[in-house]
Formats: sequence, structure tokens, C-alpha cells
Amino acid sequence: MSNVINVGFIGNPNCGKTTLFNAFTGANLKVANWPGVTVEKKEGTAYYQGQEFRLIDLPGIYSLTSYSMEETVSRECIMSDEVDVIVDVIDASSLERNLYLTLQLLELGKPVVLALNMMDIVEERGMEIDLHRLPEMLGVPAIPVSARKKTGLSILMHAVAHHKELASQGPLIHHHPGLHTSHRHDHHAEYAMVYHDEIEDKIDAIIVQLTKKYPEMENKRWYAIKFLEADQNVISQYPVDLSGITDRSYEKEIINQKYDFIEEVIGEVLVNKSQKAAFTDKVDHFLTHRFLGLPIFLGIMALVFFLTFAIGDWLKGYFELVLEMFSGSAGDFLSGLHVNAMLQSLILDGVISGVGGILTFLPNIFILFLALAILEDSGYMSRVAFVMDDIMNKMGLSGRAFLPLLLGFGCSVPAVMASRTLEDPKDRFKTILVTPFMSCSARLPIYVLFSSMFFGKNAMLVCYSMYLLGILVAIATAFILSRIDGSKVSHSLLIELPEYKSPNARTIAIYVWQKIKDYLTKAGTVIFIASVIMWGILNFGPTGYVTDITQSFGSLIGKMAVPLFEPAGLGYWQIIVALISGIAAKEVVVSSCSVLFGIQNITTSHGMNAMAATLATMGFGAANAYALMVFCLLYIPCTATIATMHRELHSWKATFGIILYQLLAAWVMSALVYHLILLF
Repeated sequence: MSNVINVGFIGNPNCGKTTLFNAFTGANLKVANWPGVTVEKKEGTAYYQGQEFRLIDLPGIYSLTSYSMEETVSRECIMSDEVDVIVDVIDASSLERNLYLTLQLLELGKPVVLALNMMDIVEERGMEIDLHRLPEMLGVPAIPVSARKKTGLSILMHAVAHHKELASQGPLIHHHPGLHTSHRHDHHAEYAMVYHDEIEDKIDAIIVQLTKKYPEMENKRWYAIKFLEADQNVISQYPVDLSGITDRSYEKEIINQKYDFIEEVIGEVLVNKSQKAAFTDKVDHFLTHRFLGLPIFLGIMALVFFLTFAIGDWLKGYFELVLEMFSGSAGDFLSGLHVNAMLQSLILDGVISGVGGILTFLPNIFILFLALAILEDSGYMSRVAFVMDDIMNKMGLSGRAFLPLLLGFGCSVPAVMASRTLEDPKDRFKTILVTPFMSCSARLPIYVLFSSMFFGKNAMLVCYSMYLLGILVAIATAFILSRIDGSKVSHSLLIELPEYKSPNARTIAIYVWQKIKDYLTKAGTVIFIASVIMWGILNFGPTGYVTDITQSFGSLIGKMAVPLFEPAGLGYWQIIVALISGIAAKEVVVSSCSVLFGIQNITTSHGMNAMAATLATMGFGAANAYALMVFCLLYIPCTATIATMHRELHSWKATFGIILYQLLAAWVMSALVYHLILLF
């Protein structure tokens, strides 16, 4: 077998790059972080005619200018020896926007192959792309593919394999109507992108200086262009005296001339451009409407939670039956073996009851992630960020901050990491502070359990209110902070609104499986360990092993904190201990309640009835349950999120400050809603 060919997949966000990457590699990916940063790095392997290809999925970017961490990572990877061939994935339905990155990639001097994705949308709009003329103008192969339908994949790999040694562009056939040049070099025969004479003269002059000082430097033309753009990374890496050549940044002229050439390309290769309004524009008239956009979003999310409960609870019933059967069989098996009572308690009350109780919520988690994946892959979630931009700005947050907040509905860890896209340190701090107020999937089991026990048919609305309350508290917090520090939003939201498309089943399946796998992994590790620890705290006390839970260490810890939690309707030592255990992972609150109240299979209808009856004898009612859900929504995030916050903020002082604020917000809001409910 010949040597491995390293292929870098790059493209604009929402161009279908990751879907195409997944079509080659499947779900068997190597996921890590790029060295020195926390931008996700995905690698996979593909084979074509005995040739092995190592595929790298680079971050989605609009440009190679190093303004963001993603752009820096992509540029450094492509320029290194790690990539032999660049596959530039282009959304063929948005050719004009995508070609800007293409022109930048061509200037790098590496082999480039264009993968024209979403050709089906081009056809639906009644347009055609001249696949003969496009390679003539750009000097590189252009292969039509469909990531969704998995067509054109073999031809793309064939082009990559045969183009790996061809770094030069050509043959180039340009018409350039109206162009008059007196430049001494005919660069139009060498490069796809040729600038006006003034810029080309300066490029040549800079190349002369670079050749004198850095004779071993490859692709000096690209570096010369970067010097004209006043790229600080290049200037600091390769200092050179350019006095008399450059006196300012020519970035604006270079950008404008690139787009002039793109217009020329579009005019020659895009045939029968549709004049009628596209389907996307018609739908966006309502979904991004100034007044209708937000109510529609809230309605869609309400539908998501209705499905999460209606379908999820139906499937959950079967999981509960299996858990009951397994728990009963395990009890009989252990009794038959005459296993020690303490060990029986550990296995039945600690492990099976704790971990099993969490697994019964798997259907609800599955439906939630499935719905969110469909909304994301269809192109709708980008509209939500656009709709929320004005609201975010008025509350003192950049519109860009809504993207990390959206991620927070899945998991707070990647959501906090996503805050690095915000340039302003104050914006970043505020976003990290309020992101954990978004209801992550780990909190859903708590909502489902207590809303089902105390609110019956209104359980879905109660859960939905948690998500809305989290958003309101986050916005209010950001508003107060912006008034305190006097900061104003200086960066507007720049986001692509991709074409609406039918969600890709393969992409959704991979996404949902990754989330479910994470959930199951957590159940088998963090929740398992936390359940065992919780069992130990509740079955051991100062005198050793105890059968009376009130004599345990857990009881002593909880009772000391009762006076503090009583005003919030949470003055029960068992509830307090469960909340403390939830710092490890929020799902542990449910398994801890099972152990604390000595109720096996707490998520089954029988278990919930027993739990509700036990709580009722303690004076714990609907008001207390709602206050508990509010506290779980707002208090300290899990340990993984805390570690991520510290890594992003580089300060334990700031991290502990956020934790204290979240505890205070949770206590105040819980006390407020508890006493308000008691009034009715």
C-alpha cells in the first residue's frame, strides 16, 4: 500500500462539510483538541482503490484571516506538513459567499480540490453550474457531490489522489472583460486571483525583499499578500523592512478585488439563476419576523417538550418494567446466595436503584436530542440566534453570546467553551456566568421526576417553565452586570442563515448516538461512583455501619444546613444531601433521592407514588417541588463545567465568584417562587 494521503476538509459553516466528512468516516472518529487550544479536532480514515486517506475535519470558517481561534487553527494546519491536499467543501447554492475562502486557499500554494455540495438545491432553484468553465477560471478540479445522498464520493477521492502533487493552478482561461493591465508580468496565466497593477507591483517588490532575507521561504506570494493585509501573525513571524513599499493596510482593497473576481466567476459559471423567491426566503419571512419570530420559537420549543414527554414517557414505561423485573430478580438471586445484608443493600439500594433510575430517563433524553438535532440540521437554530440578537443587545450581551447559550441546552461544558468566540473579555465573562442557567439535559430527569409526582397533567408545562425561567434569569443577570460595568455591545452578530433542507438521517443518527453514548458513559462512571459514595454516606455514621439512616454522616451534614434552606422551602436534610451530591452530576440528584428515601425503582409509577407519599408526610408539597426544580436549575453546575469555566477564565477567583453568585441566585429565586406559590 502507498503512503497515506492527508486530506484537510475545510469550508464555511453550514456548507455540509461535516456531513461529507461523516459520509467517508462514519461514527468511528478520533475526537481530540488542537494542541494548545480547546477547538475540537476530528480525524478519520477512508480508503479508495487500496489508497489510505487520513481525513481531518477543520473548523468551519469564512476566511483564513486570523481573527478567531478557529481561523488560526485552520490556517496553521493547512500550512503545515499535516495536510497534503485541501478539499474545499462549497455550498453550491451559495457559490458567491463560499468562493472567497476558495480564493484564499488557492493562494496558499497547496493542491486544492473543490467539492461542490448541495447541488440538489441548485437544481431545485432552476439553476445550473457550468462544471467545465469553473475549473478553467480557478485552475483546480471541481467535483459535484451530495453529502446527504452520498453521491460523488469516489470521484472526489479519485481527484484527491491524482491531484496531490499539483500545487500549481492551471490551465487558466480568463476573459476578464474590460481589464487593461500594464503590469510587466502576465500573472493571469499563473494565478486564478490577480489584483490590480498597484497591488501586484507591491507584491512583486515584497517578494524581492523576502527572497533576500528568507530564501528558503515557500510560497512567497502568499506571505507578500499577508504583509499587504497587515497580518500581525506574519509580520511578527517574519520581520522585514518594507519601507517604501507599504505605508498602510491594503486589506480592504484586496477583499474588494477578490469579490470583483468572484462576481466575474459567478457571471460565467452560474446559468439560469432563478428570479423567483426561494423557499427559504418565504419561510424566513415568518420565522425571522420582528414580532412573530420569538413566539414561533417558543411554540416550536413547546412542541419539542410535548414530544419529549408524550413519546418519552410512553417508552419510559417499558424501561421501568424492565428495571423492576431486573431489580426483583437481582434481589431474589442475592437472597438465594445468602449474601451479606450490607452488600445486598449496596447492590440493590446503591448501584441498581441509583444507576437504573437514571437509565429509565433515556427515552426522554433521546427524544429531546433527536428534536434538537433535526432543528439544527434543518437550518432553523441559526434563525433563533438571529431573532434573539436584538433582545440580547438590549440586555447587554452580544448577539454572538446566544450561540453558547443554545449549546447550553445540551451540555454546559461545550457551551462554556464556545464563549471564546467572543472577543470582548467582559462579554466572555458574562456569557460564562449565565450559560449554566440554561437547562442542560442532565437536569431533565429531575424535572420529569418531580413534575410527574406533583403536577400530573401539567408536568410538561412545568418542565417547559424551567427552560424559560433559565433564559429569563440569564438575560436579567447580563442586563444587571452591563449596567454595573457600563459596558456596551461593540460586536454585532455575524451569522450565516443557511438554506432550509431536509435533515440528513445519517448526520442526526451520529449526533444523537454521541449524546446518548455520553449519557450512558456518565451513568456507568460518574453516576455509578456517586451512587456508591452516597450509599456509604447514608449507611455509615460516627459509630460505623448503621441501619438507621438518621444516624448517618449524610443526616448530620444535611441537618446542619436545614436552617439555611428552610426559607426556600428546601429545609429537609435528605433534599439538601441530594443537592450536594448533584454537584458531581445533576442526574445524581434523582439517584440520591432513591437511596436517601429508601425507595427502589423510584422512576416507576409505584416508586413515584411511594416517594410522593413519603414526602407528603414530611410536609413537602407542590410548592416545595417547584422550588427544588428552580434551585436545581440555577445552583452550582457539575464539576466538569466548573473545571471548564476555570480553564476558560484562567482564574479561580472569578470561577468561585461565579459559583457564589449562582448559589445566591438559586436560593433567592427558590425562596421567591416558593412563597409566591403558597399565596395561591
